[in-house]
Amino acid sequence: MSLIVNLGIAKTHLLSKKRQTLVAMMGVTFGIGMYLLMISFMSGFNEYLEDTLLSATPDIHIYNDIKSDFSRSILDEISDSNEVINIIHHPKPKNITPNIHNPKQIIADIKTFDNVLAVSPQLSSQVFYNNGPVQLNGSINGVNILEEAKLTGLYDKMKTGRIEDLLKVDNGILLGHGLATKLNASVGDLVTLASPQGTSMSFRVVGTFQFGLGTLDNVRSYVSLKSVQQLLGKDNQYITDIDIKMKDYTNAKSLAASFGSKYAYKADDWETANASAMISINIRNVMTIVVSFTLLVVAGFGIYNIMNMTIQNKLKDIAILKAEGFAPNDIMQIFLFQSLTIGFFGAILGLILGYLMSCGVWNLPFPKNEFISITHYPVTFHVRHYVFGIVFGMLTTLIAGLMPSLKAGKIDPVAILRG
Repeated sequence: MSLIVNLGIAKTHLLSKKRQTLVAMMGVTFGIGMYLLMISFMSGFNEYLEDTLLSATPDIHIYNDIKSDFSRSILDEISDSNEVINIIHHPKPKNITPNIHNPKQIIADIKTFDNVLAVSPQLSSQVFYNNGPVQLNGSINGVNILEEAKLTGLYDKMKTGRIEDLLKVDNGILLGHGLATKLNASVGDLVTLASPQGTSMSFRVVGTFQFGLGTLDNVRSYVSLKSVQQLLGKDNQYITDIDIKMKDYTNAKSLAASFGSKYAYKADDWETANASAMISINIRNVMTIVVSFTLLVVAGFGIYNIMNMTIQNKLKDIAILKAEGFAPNDIMQIFLFQSLTIGFFGAILGLILGYLMSCGVWNLPFPKNEFISITHYPVTFHVRHYVFGIVFGMLTTLIAGLMPSLKAGKIDPVAILRG
């Protein structure tokens, strides 16, 4: 028979059992809708967490690591190792200065790499913050603030003040939001910092920032590199860290290894620095995929059961069609078209439902917290998720409808008509 005739019969079957067709369609709709809601929310949360980690951690961090090589001792210089065996118990690490030698030359060389977006030399130190009777322990980062802003996205994380004011005000300081709250310090106030060596300096607050991580916002501050060198009594070549921001952070691991061997300093990439957090992100991604896949498969089984029941209810109709000359392929086309129609319209409605539910979650206000910078639940709207949803929905219904369709094509009309 012609394809048009087969499609007409399939349409009649679908419309004659409207409730059954609607139930099957809703199974696909809710399966794909819940898949989109879950994957959009989980990917949004993971992207927010990754962005927070990447902004708080440089793509590559170069520093002078404490060596633990105890293969040589001063005793080797005063005794003959051929006659005496020197055994040292519990040796202590060497007293080394943590600064990087020839930092300007290293920074200039790093900037020649095409994949490097920003290079921020740093000098960090533990300090005590004093504002009136309040004294807090924290850390201070001396930086080139414009390079640091590129590296951490600091412009988007400013709560009060402006980054440029740090360049205009002598001994200016940017405080973490949590730290400023504890010190009860606002823009224009003076805060005194004391170093571990006992020296102290006064800084004027020019702004506050918030990364959304309490471990940073409660302890960190930014000042000019020159100010920290002055506070610690160091010269203008004294730098302890070099932080690097890349255009493509996925290549950080290989480039970090290259920098480490080239400059003979420790070079950690962002994945190494956040290994435990990345494990949790990967686990959540796997869980999201598994649950989402399960939802779609369950919807597919719903289609299979309904199509199987439809064929059982239409046995006499199938027998009559075969008796009138319909081939097994015609019967298969009729029921397969029904399955694909249910899958297509169910998938379209599922995309709309998933999008609306994702928008609803996205517009929900996030519980207020002074240490978290987001105001709404993080949700993504990636086109690839919607494309995968409709493709997988159609594929599932195709497979679910194929087996009952093949079964319908093999039915013996004589046995059915005889009862």
